[in-house]
Amino acid sequence: MEEAARRVSRLGLRGRGVAGPSPWERRVRPSAGAALLAGILCLAWSNDGLSPGRFDHGLFDGLLRSHVAKELVDYEAFARAPAMPEYLAKLEQAQPETLSEPERLAFWINVYNAYTIQVINAFGHGKSIRDIAILGRDGKPVSAWKAPVVRVGGHTYTLDEVEHDLIRARFREPRAHFALVCAAIGCPPLRSEAYVGDRLESELDDQARSFLYGRSKGCRVDAANGIVYLSQIFVWYRDDFGANDAAVGRFIARYLPETPERRVLMSGRFRLVPIPFDWGLNDLRQAH
Repeated sequence: MEEAARRVSRLGLRGRGVAGPSPWERRVRPSAGAALLAGILCLAWSNDGLSPGRFDHGLFDGLLRSHVAKELVDYEAFARAPAMPEYLAKLEQAQPETLSEPERLAFWINVYNAYTIQVINAFGHGKSIRDIAILGRDGKPVSAWKAPVVRVGGHTYTLDEVEHDLIRARFREPRAHFALVCAAIGCPPLRSEAYVGDRLESELDDQARSFLYGRSKGCRVDAANGIVYLSQIFVWYRDDFGANDAAVGRFIARYLPETPERRVLMSGRFRLVPIPFDWGLNDLRQAH
């Protein structure tokens, strides 16, 4: 328990609350000099990734390109990289409410993935993220998803709150499930680039294809016997993908060319069978 508390302290975590009014919340009548100063400040915020409508994920993008390979993550490299704490510090100062809708969804996906990596590194690797216990808001050990580890814009969130409250409930975008990576082999692969608003549609579609039919194989269709093997993600979040099996089939069929497998999915005449979920850590170094 004491060691968990020390680790939480090292992360610099605190209870949810607003650190103070942001520059966007100040409303004053500008003089000519103040207007010039405001313009200079806006340029500075823009260069720091805090301009209205956009956020600069360049630091995280560079980390992902350097330390994600073959759908696996080099956690030790992330832990050593000075850019990682720099990026997390930028997230702490961000104002996500100023972002456009695609940028905001991309922002929260990157937040979830970055802090998942940070949790793995801060609380020891082990064999699975499920082995991690962190002190919750009530001071009792909780899972990695229920601990207040995410700091954005003066607020502290849990990974669950980011996923369920800030992403699923607000955006109703089922493809986000293919972008959120919970540090397990059974998860969709961590993309080797950051998500950004102006590429988000193509990134999410590419993630869907990669997870469903790529190396991860989150979907396997036995057309001859009318059986569709699907990742547990489609069981846990069934309502996000469709009201019934036929709707789920049509959803995943859109990422296949015209094949017997696609025709089975479009027909709705199949049986869904969940694929066992592999909770092993998606660690590049452990895989070798």
